[in-house]
Amino acid sequence: MQEAQPMLIFPYNGNGIEALDCIGSAYRFIGFVDDTPQKIGIDPNGYPVFDRGAFAQFPEACVLAVPGGPNSYRSRKDIIQGLGIAEERFARVVHPAARVSSLASIGTNVLIMAGVIVTSNAHIGSHTCILPNTVLHHDVMIGDWSLIGSNVTIAGNTVVEENCYIGSGTSLMNGIRVGRGALVGLGSNVINSVGAYTRVVGNPARELGTKE
Repeated sequence: MQEAQPMLIFPYNGNGIEALDCIGSAYRFIGFVDDTPQKIGIDPNGYPVFDRGAFAQFPEACVLAVPGGPNSYRSRKDIIQGLGIAEERFARVVHPAARVSSLASIGTNVLIMAGVIVTSNAHIGSHTCILPNTVLHHDVMIGDWSLIGSNVTIAGNTVVEENCYIGSGTSLMNGIRVGRGALVGLGSNVINSVGAYTRVVGNPARELGTKE
């Protein structure tokens, strides 16, 4: 049996804590890494929380970096690149209860949580998170640096470009494109393509404006 690979998770946030339930037997969790001094130490569950010095302290550890939310997703790329982690050191974590087609492709530093279904020819870019019970149908493309919420349905041949945020409970119609840097609010029904850096919400989704 292959020995479990040690892992550090950055940062100590909601996504990072949820990732603990996803890592399975392939990884051995060492601790979290965070930039907030008040978080450094031992968390209420007994897990260590280190500062960034842990990346050098545990050079053999792979890294799962899952920063960002609806208010900060646009900074994910800068934050992750700012860690200075070599690309080959990043992990790919798929919950044992997720189902990923053998015809799908997945990048590095990807977190796929429980109940997610990824079907044939779907492509998930690097540095992405997909929360529980989301379904990606055939030929869907998810760009790098994006966050996909829980209970999202993305129909076939739809493209979500890089650095997007798709809120939980959202449905994206087949064949549309969500432009880079866009945000789709919670529970939206998106039936038309969404422009780059645009914010949309509602059923059907309507534009709230752009944010460069």
